[in-house]
Amino acid sequence: MMMSVVETGRRERKKLATRAALRQAALRLALRDGVENVTAERIADEADIARRTFFNYFSGKEEALLATAAVGAEAVVARFRARPPEESVLHALREAVLEVMDRDDVAGHEHVAVLRLARAAPSLLPQQLSVLAAQEKALAAAIGSRLAEPDDAYARLCATVAFATLRLTLDRWLERSTGDDPPPLEVLRAEVATAFATLAAGLDRP
Repeated sequence: MMMSVVETGRRERKKLATRAALRQAALRLALRDGVENVTAERIADEADIARRTFFNYFSGKEEALLATAAVGAEAVVARFRARPPEESVLHALREAVLEVMDRDDVAGHEHVAVLRLARAAPSLLPQQLSVLAAQEKALAAAIGSRLAEPDDAYARLCATVAFATLRLTLDRWLERSTGDDPPPLEVLRAEVATAFATLAAGLDRP
């Protein structure tokens, strides 16, 4: 039994390493040659992995290129689920986002490069929307599970607004870049805190 657990752990680590190698290879190629010149075959070659293996991990180059962003969104949902149940929905969402930012090195090269690619390459928009729809659905389910009374409309609205807020704050943060370097992570944290405080206070103004 112990050997089976060890072997399973090794296989999972190998799969994660292969997925990361393909994701990073896709990003290198896109930054060097442009998104339009990236293919699944070139990604596999760049990662030194058999071409047929690529489709065991990704449906196409778009999914590989945006995998880092997808993992980040999944992490927000996971951290939200782990927040104390007595916290309000918006407070728990804000804390979940801040935890992921601290843990996942959002200001690191790979995250910033993927964010910039997503903004600049129209061909990636369908995949962005697909990732967003899946994660909004997952977050809405997580929000719904915290509510004392079922309210699907409220849960879906909160999920949509939360990810829209995150996209806005990331865009504003990148717009303040000087050269290739984004502003410090503290600037992004402040943007997130302010945005969620605005939501909590209510958007209606005279």
